[in-house]
Amino acid sequence: METKSLRERMLQEMQIRNYSSRTIKKYVECISALSKHFNLSPDQITLDQFKEFLHYHVSIKKNSTSTINQHIGAFKILVQDVLGKNWEDFKIKRQRRDKKLPVVLSKDEVRELLDSITNIKHKCILSLTYSSGLRRSEVLALRPKDIDSGRMQIRVECGKGNKTRYTVLSKDLLPLLRYYYIHYKPKTYLFEGQKKGTKYSETSMESILKQSLAKTTISKKICLHTLRHSFATHLLEQGTNLKIIQMLLGHNSLKTTSVYLHVTKFDPSTLSSPLDSLNTKVL
Repeated sequence: METKSLRERMLQEMQIRNYSSRTIKKYVECISALSKHFNLSPDQITLDQFKEFLHYHVSIKKNSTSTINQHIGAFKILVQDVLGKNWEDFKIKRQRRDKKLPVVLSKDEVRELLDSITNIKHKCILSLTYSSGLRRSEVLALRPKDIDSGRMQIRVECGKGNKTRYTVLSKDLLPLLRYYYIHYKPKTYLFEGQKKGTKYSETSMESILKQSLAKTTISKKICLHTLRHSFATHLLEQGTNLKIIQMLLGHNSLKTTSVYLHVTKFDPSTLSSPLDSLNTKVL
């Protein structure tokens, strides 16, 4: 933002509301982009100008629904909470998200992907991402103390929305994690960059997936989040309750988790009709 005091007030507002550092950084970037677009201080930008800005990002820059909604969220905080204006006067609705089904790997494809990795650290990173259903940022924020081998669970302290939750720790992965820990001796974070005590980078994590995928026969277009989608889908196929999966993933709404019902494979021959349990006389 061009006006330092305005920037500070917005930062303070988001910090008071306990927004994550990631969200704060993104929202500040959104307002800075808006300010630069019109070469005006954010508090001088009108509703029509903001709509013009959104239209530019939708029609020209082809931004995703998520990015557009981030711009709207940032502008709402500025207008309503920092400038003290009535948001209802602006009547800007968030974009409806496209109802696309996630790409999911089969168990055989996950096995092929993980088996293609020979580097211990790389194998641990992708294996942990899949086996615990973690987001990329959550994997990179893990500390050694978050791995609870006694209770076979992982504490996720830097989840979306600054929420803390627990997820499952794979018993098959634990020996590899122990071997990795002894070999690499991480200082602060479980997975660190070349400099001790610093987080492993997001781009490096993406590179691991890209390089590993190139060694496989998998033709699906996937990203790191695909491993999280696959974790949830495979749990559902194993008969895990959807509510439990919601808790493991850290979703606020069961509706978000229910998308996996649409990509889950099941064998109808393994099911029985509820009529079969009634013991009623059919003939």
